[in-house]
Amino acid sequence: MTACITGATAGIGLAFAELLAEQGDDLIIVARDSTRLEALAERLAAEHGVAVEVLAADLSTDVGCAAVGQRLADVRRPVAVLVNNAGFGVNHDFVGGSLLEEERLLDVLVRATLRLTHAVLPGMVERGSGMVINVSSVAGWVPIGTYAAAKSWVTVFTEGLGAELAGTGVTATAVCPGLTHTEFHERAAMTISSIPEWAWLDASRVAADGLRAARAGRVVSVPSKRYRSLSLAFQYTPRSVLRRIVSAAPTSVTDRP
Repeated sequence: MTACITGATAGIGLAFAELLAEQGDDLIIVARDSTRLEALAERLAAEHGVAVEVLAADLSTDVGCAAVGQRLADVRRPVAVLVNNAGFGVNHDFVGGSLLEEERLLDVLVRATLRLTHAVLPGMVERGSGMVINVSSVAGWVPIGTYAAAKSWVTVFTEGLGAELAGTGVTATAVCPGLTHTEFHERAAMTISSIPEWAWLDASRVAADGLRAARAGRVVSVPSKRYRSLSLAFQYTPRSVLRRIVSAAPTSVTDRP
């Protein structure tokens, strides 16, 4: 079986790559940094005896999405699992912030997820098996900017797929973690020192829970009891109340997806 993971060189994507390789799956790993990809491919192949294909691609571009999409659509080399994990955050207000970065965020989190899923699903449906795992976030239930809006799209998109794919043997799962130890916040220059350690999840736990949920056919999975409870609170709190809470919170809190 072959699995494709985007954003595979760090964080949750890396955890998915390690977990799937450990279970004996061949991999296609996707990220922008070819040096890190090659090093990871060499390590995973040596440690687990699996074949690892490297695709260096910038998913914010048409060229990058087309290259990965073409590989996913290749029926001669079927992909059984797609993990749409690539993403990043922006650390600025929308008003006065960089429009280029906002658009790039949507290109990676939304457009790339849409395009790659569209590329891989026809083959999966024809074969009657396959899993699409979209890494979303509990932030998708909170009105805190473009990142949260993008993750809300990912979750709802996956729910729609789950309904459409019912009975096909193919599943779609949105994995919605909370704060997770990755390179995400460092890359976005976000201040995280005030967040207590109990609030953080481990990336390997998120990947393991997500893969278990996908294999069970669950459409939405929130890792950990504390974030499942928090996600329910977010979903059932009146939107007007959530907006007041967010608007009253310090920027250092609300800018962290």
